[in-house]
Amino acid sequence: MSTRPAQARADLVLEPDDSQRLANLNGPFDAHLRQIELRLGIEIRNRSNRYQLVGARRDIAAGEAVLAQLFNQTLDDTVTSEHVHLALAEHGGASADAADDAAPSSTHDEVVIRTKRGVVRGRGTQQKAYLKSIATHDLNFGVGPAGTGKTYLAVASAVQALERDRVRRLVLVRPAVEAGEKLGFLPGDMADKINPYLRPLYDALYEMLGFERVARLIEKSVIEIAPLAFMRGRTLNESFVILDEAQNTSVEQMKMFLTRIGFGSVAVVTGDMTQIDLPKHQTSGLRQSLEVLRDVPGISFTHFRKEDVVRHPLVQAIVQAYDDFDQRRAPGE
Repeated sequence: MSTRPAQARADLVLEPDDSQRLANLNGPFDAHLRQIELRLGIEIRNRSNRYQLVGARRDIAAGEAVLAQLFNQTLDDTVTSEHVHLALAEHGGASADAADDAAPSSTHDEVVIRTKRGVVRGRGTQQKAYLKSIATHDLNFGVGPAGTGKTYLAVASAVQALERDRVRRLVLVRPAVEAGEKLGFLPGDMADKINPYLRPLYDALYEMLGFERVARLIEKSVIEIAPLAFMRGRTLNESFVILDEAQNTSVEQMKMFLTRIGFGSVAVVTGDMTQIDLPKHQTSGLRQSLEVLRDVPGISFTHFRKEDVVRHPLVQAIVQAYDDFDQRRAPGE
């Protein structure tokens, strides 16, 4: 006897019946609908603004939430396959018990950031909580695996704070630690030597502000991107400060950074505890700070999990595979 789940049907009507927005939602030759069908294992039949979804009840609920979210996005953005993937990452893992949570119910509290590229919204519960925490706290920690948007959302929040005159400058810092490679002598001046370590921060800024504007703001010292060692002895007032890759700070460096925060400033510390590149037996400053500061009022902590990964689906599978491997290896160590 077949154990295949009973097929259910659901009808979804998207208002208003706007042909341009619907074409944007469906994608060229309905490519976005096919992407949703393939990921969720459902069938989507479409005529004008009426959609019929056929499949398992849980998967249909996820499909309805994805379509509703993407249709709302067509108001001010062009939907791409990347947007579809991110919406699926947010809603596609909904369990039967959480099917109702997949619907966008509390969007009035959602933090929305507008950049040159378009609108930046949190994908999933943790990203939304992260953005809200950054908007309401002076010191924030975002900790979790690669691909969960920790740095990208922090930079987006920093750009918005600058454009709204909440802060006067952006300071983005990273510890200059080699990721398991010995690079040896690097030619050039100091900027040439440290820029490779800071490239991810530049990339996020270029995407949100454009190359020319970033260059102008750096020239005017409105944006400063520097290695962590350059922060010693400074006090950063009216600044949005991001410490990226904080798992590679020493205990002394982390304390030094946290005591740089001045009046009117916001600080975000991001890191992934599974990718520490410090010498063996050296304690990570991020790891210690999570223990030392956990009961200090006014500090927010957002812990991302592998389920929050919003890059290519393979990234989530890779994170899971490494977690499983570490768990199998642990008893024999």
